[in-house]
Amino acid sequence: MAEKKEVDERFKKFGTVSFTSLTKTNDFVDHLEKGKISGTRCTDCGMFFFPPRADCFKCLASHMEWFEVAGSGELVSFSKLEYGPAGFQGDVPYCIALLDYGKFKIFGRIGKDVPETDLTVGMRMKTVANRLPNGQLNYVFVKS
Repeated sequence: MAEKKEVDERFKKFGTVSFTSLTKTNDFVDHLEKGKISGTRCTDCGMFFFPPRADCFKCLASHMEWFEVAGSGELVSFSKLEYGPAGFQGDVPYCIALLDYGKFKIFGRIGKDVPETDLTVGMRMKTVANRLPNGQLNYVFVKS
């Protein structure tokens, strides 16, 4: 992973509201800008993390490498939100979901192009980079 920068404001580009101004995993945003979804894997114990982490909670090491989230995951659960938390009130209604990629799971939003009526638990979906109308970046789930 890249060295921590003195002033690193890349996470300001992520999501509707970003609560993180400085982190060792800001390369995540660079990957999104390139259309790639990335997580981290501990090179000591092999644990996979999404969202990416700089430190492993299992073996307490800080030896991480990036991996690209590729292929599709299985839709485990989803829910339609009618009321949004602070910063997301203007986005409702939208669906959130959990995808299982086997070695890791990803929590996120269903893409606006996927109607709620098309969602079924067990269906295959993939995670893709997304640019919001305000220029911010995030990721969403779309049909495989």
